[in-house]
Amino acid sequence: MPKQTTHRPQSLPHGLWLMTQTWKDVLFAHWPLSPETLQAKIPDPLEIDTYEEQAWISVIPFEITQLRARFLPPVPFAHAFPEINVRTYVTFKGQTGVYFFSLDADHRLAVLTARSLFHLPYFYADMKVEREKGVIRYHSHRPKTIFETVYQPTSDVFTAEIGTLDDWLTERYRLYTTHRRHLYALDIHHQPWLLQHAKASFHKNTQAFELPATDPLLHYAKRQKVFFWPLRRCT
Repeated sequence: MPKQTTHRPQSLPHGLWLMTQTWKDVLFAHWPLSPETLQAKIPDPLEIDTYEEQAWISVIPFEITQLRARFLPPVPFAHAFPEINVRTYVTFKGQTGVYFFSLDADHRLAVLTARSLFHLPYFYADMKVEREKGVIRYHSHRPKTIFETVYQPTSDVFTAEIGTLDDWLTERYRLYTTHRRHLYALDIHHQPWLLQHAKASFHKNTQAFELPATDPLLHYAKRQKVFFWPLRRCT
């Protein structure tokens, strides 16, 4: 596990990490929304986090690989699959994190496990990822929800400077979720994101709710190995 922690907004979690996975060909597509719009869509006691008084929602397609539990090898036929999540940025008692509106994955066992063990709003979707000469074509379909995009990096690799919007949107190390009126948190750890600017064409996008007509802010990352700690109850 990487030892570097200076890029984290929180200290490294206590105890042993539970699971690791690698994220591949990650696209971060960010849209600004009003804090009032997003606050109405998240549960108490979370509060919308803002950057210079602006709230954000992000749609993030990628592919999971090398999924395994601690001390165990990758699970055959269940260690690699596409995923897409829709998230916003929140705080709880001053601790920053993300809140997921939905997470789609092309693996029924992974969806069932995540819903049962981590109380996350996972859904099974028919998904496909195609790559050709550095261009990624991403397709995700489930009832009433379609996401199709083509994207690619357009710049050299860079690390976001701490305190910038790029850093604020990508360097998040805690997720919050609710179950039976209780709030839970799950901490993760990884190296600082090696980002690239990107371009993308969104052919269909019915994720989450209506997004602004403005072009999104885009980031791309080739690969990131991530470590997960157990879910813990906050309230």
